[in-house]
Amino acid sequence: MCINRLAAALIIMLSIAGCSQETEQQKMLHQAVAIESGDECHLCGMLISNFPGPKGELFRNGVTEADGNVVKKFCSTRDMFSFYLDPENTRNVTSILVHDMSKAPWDAPNDGYFVDARKAWFVVNSSQKGAMGKTLASFSQQADAQAFASEFGGQVLDFKAIKLSVL
Repeated sequence: MCINRLAAALIIMLSIAGCSQETEQQKMLHQAVAIESGDECHLCGMLISNFPGPKGELFRNGVTEADGNVVKKFCSTRDMFSFYLDPENTRNVTSILVHDMSKAPWDAPNDGYFVDARKAWFVVNSSQKGAMGKTLASFSQQADAQAFASEFGGQVLDFKAIKLSVL
């Protein structure tokens, strides 16, 4: 009898905890900062929203904003990686977000579909162009990246495989 009550209490506590947990997508949305029409790329200075293709943003520790996380926005995933892969920047980055292009139109990516870049899949050398010409198409699912590569060409890589030589 006592074991049954304990088991029931445990089930109730776990179900309450499960209801209050945010999904990974919701966490990304809370963390992502909307790209506004006047925002400039941190690397090249171009207006971000004037160009097609996936965008990126990363968060760094300190350096103003009361030494909290500071967001850096980029007009393309290529510019974002160019900035991130500099060893001086890599060590200060707390999170990196990119558009999930399986859910966002290429010509106007939706800021509601940012995903963790470290868990994303990227298609390099496709025929699709971004702000800086060739860019890395970003996807939350490997199967979506493979389908994109089948249609537009290119090679599918995970985050760890992206090096300056790939850019």
